[in-house]
Formats: sequence, structure tokens, C-alpha cells
Amino acid sequence: MNYLWQSILESLNYDQMNPLLFNSTFFLFFFILVLLIYPLVVNHTRIRVWYLLAVSLYFYFKTSGSFVLLLLITALVNFALGAAIHRTEGMKGRRAWLGLSLLWNLGTLGYFKYTNFILGTINQLFGGTIPMMDIFLPVGISFFTFQTWSYTLDIYYKKLEPIHSFKDFAFFVSFFPQLVAGPIVRASYFIPQIHKKLDLDEDTIARALVLIFAGLLKKGVIADYLSVNFVDRIFENPALFSGMENLLGVYAYALQIYCDFSGYSDIAIGLAALMGFTLPINFLSPYRAYSVTDFWRRWHISLSTWLRDYIYIPLGGNRKGKSRQYLNLGITMLLGGLWHGASWNFVFWGGLHGVALIFDKAWLSLKIAHTKLMKVIGIILTFHFVCFAWIFFRSRTFADAWLMINRIFTAFNAALFKHWFNEYQIIAYLIVIGFLAHWQPDSWQQAYERFLGKMPWPIKSLALALVIWILYQAKSADLQPFIYFQF
Repeated sequence: MNYLWQSILESLNYDQMNPLLFNSTFFLFFFILVLLIYPLVVNHTRIRVWYLLAVSLYFYFKTSGSFVLLLLITALVNFALGAAIHRTEGMKGRRAWLGLSLLWNLGTLGYFKYTNFILGTINQLFGGTIPMMDIFLPVGISFFTFQTWSYTLDIYYKKLEPIHSFKDFAFFVSFFPQLVAGPIVRASYFIPQIHKKLDLDEDTIARALVLIFAGLLKKGVIADYLSVNFVDRIFENPALFSGMENLLGVYAYALQIYCDFSGYSDIAIGLAALMGFTLPINFLSPYRAYSVTDFWRRWHISLSTWLRDYIYIPLGGNRKGKSRQYLNLGITMLLGGLWHGASWNFVFWGGLHGVALIFDKAWLSLKIAHTKLMKVIGIILTFHFVCFAWIFFRSRTFADAWLMINRIFTAFNAALFKHWFNEYQIIAYLIVIGFLAHWQPDSWQQAYERFLGKMPWPIKSLALALVIWILYQAKSADLQPFIYFQF
């Protein structure tokens, strides 16, 4: 009995080697317990907020340990600075408070995420030997930093009144479904929901379950299996594979990162919906995009709109002529690339998208760009440009990226496809199924929701059990963290 209690207590504590993941067994039981207690507090607003705040802080503790204190301090700083900006009438004073917000948010993000990147770059440029620092990157720091920072920015631009309760603000910042990998939720979107009467109907529950099921299957079956059994092998040693296998590896990674990230977003939106809260859609079938501009309207929407509203538009947007617009696009996408990680690969990836967006603006101004034929051609070209850019996003070094591109164009060897298919049949089927599912009509998902909504609860429970069984059969020996946890 003592051993059992010790095991339970150990599982409740933070384990740096096994942070809490949505696709873990512990999270399943954690969320079931949250839902079992939730009906007792859901109609008592203050108690409900305290309960979900405590649950959310514990969730983050299980993912990042003592860095839960950093989360609370970041919330407190932005809460106080938002109030100070609102109280101050003079523009000089408001800018000073905003400058402190900028200093704190970019300072903490810069320290944890970019210190070693800066030191390494200095060493490379000047031949220095500055030692790297032992810095642990808190999970989701880019997400909750941008979320809290948007609060002070909205108050500064007079788009938002400050919230008066720190408890409510801390709950907004820490709400666990979207805390560590988005969507990046604006205060103006979420805070009005905190004290509203929550009412779950059958349609909402059905939609939530469809999203959770789809997210778990995307992540646990498609993304993880492709990663462990094919993608990682290709990107770690591109020289060992033919150009044809490298190209298939790029296509597989395009599907993997979409299923991994959109899978997390689906689960987050579904979990929030089961508790009565609405989170914004973060993906809209991005590989259907007919241009790079359209791609960024569909991919990681909460980030692309954040970059648009808080970087691109304040820089001048498209209000100061074409040349300035193109410069603003380039700067925005370079910073967007840097947001993803402390590596020149990410900066280059962002720069590629910036250049593509500049060409897009010129192309989309022509009438011919909007004909049906050109849109079909645009979809094909956009998908392959995005895949080309993913090579730099995923590769460990520029040398690996250029080696992979070189193999694709100089050592394709299409005759190996039959052999590859025989060796990787499951991979081939998953790639086909994944892209077909991505291209399914939106009306099909609505049909799934209606079908699931009409099912009695015992059947819904069996459907969940079936999803869990499929995940168990497909999972690798170790749970794979979500790709965007590192950002």
C-alpha cells in the first residue's frame, strides 16, 4: 500500500523527463477528473474561475515545473502595466509604460529563448569562445508571452479596457487547453466569456468530441507514426536516401507538422468547448491555399493575425506605398520566423515566406490570378513552395537542407518507388489518407458532428474508447511531444 501511494504521489509531481502531454494516459485521467468535478462549480462563477485557475496552474506545473511562477509573474506584470497605461493620459507616459511592457516581455522571451543563439552567433562571427549558458526553455513561453503582451498593446491602442480582477486575468493567461501551444487568444476574445452563463448543448458537445477525436488521431496516429518511422530517418541522414525518398520525406513532413500542430489546436478547442468556452479556429485546410497570402490566412491563424496587428500594421502596413509595404512584409515574416526558434534556419524560413508574400502582392493584383485555372495552378505551386520552405524549417543545418534539395534534383531515381512502397506501405497509406482527409469538404465534418450528436452517450463512450485503442496500437515506445511545444 505504501508503494502504491508513493507511486501516485510521484505521478502527481513534475517530471522533467516526462512533461504532461495531451496524448498521455495521465492527461486522460486528469481531464476526466476535471470534468467530473466541473458540474459542481460550473454555475458558481467565482468558484468556477478559482477551480479552473488552480487546474490550469497545476497543468502548467506538470509541463514546466517551477516555471509556473514565471507564468504568474508575467501575468502580474502585464496586468499592472495595462492598468498603468489606461490611467495615464499623456502620450509620453503611455509610451513609457508600453516600453516597460516591451522590456519585460521581450526581455524574458529573449533570455530564455535567444541567449545561446546570440552567444553562438557572436562566436561564429568573431571567432569567440563564449561558453553557452545552461538555460531551460519553459514550455509555451512564446505563446503566453504573446498572449499577455497583446493585452497591454490593445490597451495602449485603446482597443480594450483593462480588466479589474487579477484572478480573472491570470485565468485568461493560464487556461490550460491552449496554454502551451495555442491558439494565441486575445483578451478581448476570451475575457467576456469568463463570467457568462455557460450552457452546453448537444451540438456543441458533438463538435467538441469530433475535434478531440480528430486531433488525437492526427497527432497520435499520423504525425507520430510518420515522424518516428520515416521523417526523422530522412532528415537526419538525407545523403543515405535517394532524391525520390527525400522528396517523399518532405511531403511526409508537411503532413506531419500539419497533423501535429492542427491536432493540438483541435484538441484544445474541443477541450475548451466541453467546459463551455470558445477558442478561435487556428487552421483552415492550409494546403488548399491558392497563394502564400492565402496560406497565411489558413495556417496558424492566431499567430499570423498577431503578427499582422502588432507588427505589420504598426510598421505602416500598406499605407505608405508599395516599397514600404514590401519592406514591412519582409520584416514581419523574418520576425515570425525568429519567433519559431533560435536558429538561422527559422529566420531563413521566415524570409522565404516574406519574399513569397511580396511576389504574391504583385501577382494577386492581376485579374488573371483569380481565374479558376490559375487558382488550381496556384494551389499546386503554393503547396510545393511551402514544402520547399519546410526543408529549412525541419533540417538541423543549412548544409543538411541544401544536401536534401541537391539529392531531390540530382539523384531522384524514380525506379526505387516500388521498392520504397514495399518497405513503407503503412507510411504510404498514411500519407494518402492524411492528404485526402485534409482535402475533404467542410460539409463532411459537419456531417460527422450531426452523426455523433445523435448517438446515445454509451455509443459516444465506445467511440472514445475506440480512438484510445487506435492510439495505443499506433503509438511509439515513447510519447512524442507536440512540435510546437519547443516554440
